Amino acid sequence: DSKIHFLDTGLHYDRYLREVIDFLEKDQHFREKLHNTDMEDIKEGKLAKELDFVSHHVRTKLDELKRQEVNRLRTLIKAKQDIEGGNDIAVDHQALLKQFEYLNHMNPHTFEVDDLDRLIKSATKDLENYDKERHEEFKKYEMMKEHDRREHLKTLDDEERKKEEEHYEEMKKKHADHPKVNHPGSQNQLKEVWEEADGLDPEDFDPKTFFNLHDANGDGFFDEQELEALFTKELEKIYDPANEEDDMVEMEEERLRMREHVMNEVDSNKDRLVSLDEFLVATKKKEFLEPDSWETLEQNQAYTDEEMREFEEHLAQQEQDLNQKAVDLQKQRDELERQQDQLNAQKIELQQVSRSKPLLEEHHEPQNQNLAQQGLPQVHQDLPPGHHEIPQDQHNLP
Repeated sequence: DSKIHFLDTGLHYDRYLREVIDFLEKDQHFREKLHNTDMEDIKEGKLAKELDFVSHHVRTKLDELKRQEVNRLRTLIKAKQDIEGGNDIAVDHQALLKQFEYLNHMNPHTFEVDDLDRLIKSATKDLENYDKERHEEFKKYEMMKEHDRREHLKTLDDEERKKEEEHYEEMKKKHADHPKVNHPGSQNQLKEVWEEADGLDPEDFDPKTFFNLHDANGDGFFDEQELEALFTKELEKIYDPANEEDDMVEMEEERLRMREHVMNEVDSNKDRLVSLDEFLVATKKKEFLEPDSWETLEQNQAYTDEEMREFEEHLAQQEQDLNQKAVDLQKQRDELERQQDQLNAQKIELQQVSRSKPLLEEHHEPQNQNLAQQGLPQVHQDLPPGHHEIPQDQHNLP
């Protein structure tokens, strides 16, 4: 029952966002204001000013949530610095926190009006860009898939290449051969859900009953997940995980396209929710009763030839850069090995010098022997203390 209703948004601050909204809804004054404020006013920050009137208990809890979130961001920043090898560098957390626009980093201790204003505006902006980013990721996925296929063909001989191309065309044809897909959000599409998923008579189709049946959490709105669940039957006509020709990544892109289309048609106040009133208004439109045919993904290539060419050029440049890095690293390695060889040679030379020195000393006559040969008296310094040398001629005394 909330106008700001975010469920598993995919945003990196999703948990913080949901906890803040959950606590605000526990305050009766804020809850009443929230339900009576237009989405455009919420986006413009008019609701944020109501924070000054919420209970002390809620404000205290919001302060705690903000402190936890700031600490989480600081931990993320530190982890990133450590990974990048900057653990010895002094980190200016305050400066780095500026990149997180959904809270006021200058005041990390208390949750203020500015924090709620930032949170609402950031979430609105980020969610609007989120689907766009998902489409871009899918486009890259499709181009890489085609690139890998082309690279594989280059490794084959003419006969194998011909077989592979024939198999590829056969799989494309097989994938495109499926029952007619109903226009998402049309009467025909919803009636099929009513009949096959709900087990009800299509002649008894009632929009209000249908809405209540598929509002899974009973909050009076279809959120994005509840809306996407309505297209499962249509997607099963095109995609089967057991089939080689069916790609489940493409299935999720098709689901996203369907949800976006219905949201654009039905969500008149652009709050990313479909209310019962919006739904009932849509069921009376010509698009609902007599829809155009729906063009599936295989009829809409995700990328242009020009985009594919640029993508392959980018890959080639990346490969060239990697190869150059590999060459540079090999040169560094060779140079280190050369230096190591030099050091080893010097070490061996020093060892040989130190070994040959005692050998040279062994070749010299002892000093006493030299003295005797010269007719000089010998000095004995190796006798124990108290012993005296006996003159040689005394041994012959009687």
